[in-house]
Amino acid sequence: MPASIQAQFEGTAKIFQNSLSNEGWLIVAAIVVVYIVLGILYESYIHPITILSTLPSAGIGALLALLLTDNELSIIAIIGIILLIGIVKKNAIMIIDFALDQQRTLGKSSEEAIYEACILRFRPILMTTMAALLGAVPLAFSSGIGSELRKPIGITLIGGLILSQLLTLYTTPVIYLAFDRLSLYIKNFFNKSINKNDLIVDIA
Repeated sequence: MPASIQAQFEGTAKIFQNSLSNEGWLIVAAIVVVYIVLGILYESYIHPITILSTLPSAGIGALLALLLTDNELSIIAIIGIILLIGIVKKNAIMIIDFALDQQRTLGKSSEEAIYEACILRFRPILMTTMAALLGAVPLAFSSGIGSELRKPIGITLIGGLILSQLLTLYTTPVIYLAFDRLSLYIKNFFNKSINKNDLIVDIA
């Protein structure tokens, strides 16, 4: 075949190839929508970031599961990862929501609130995670007609849930405390600047 001849996909194959090029933007759009919804719910810019911090571990777990089982990152696997975003973030929501309630109603410090939240929310988190994980087992090990469409979803869900469950109770409190201290620092900084401006106005 001469070197001047070039081969490329056409028809349905080209449409499928073009759809794969938007996978990254699809995940980014899902994360942005989740951040906006959480920001409206908690009326905060910081707490949604704390909740979304659980997603990288879930994504890594899903990709490792696909790699170990020799599956490609197809559109079906992307759908599984998007489902994983909704399932995994509820673990952090259960912890953060309880910790914020303890701080606002009982006046506890952030360290005490997040510690108690991790202890009391461990059982519900474990129960919901195991329910979702066991529900994905039939998808991952299915066989027969159409199993190639179900397996990637089950594999990504199982891999993401296992890794995120192992790390969530360790990473979420650390990130929560870090952002809590950062927010206090920012508030103190702005309060000092406002007090200085008021003092200058009074002297003038």
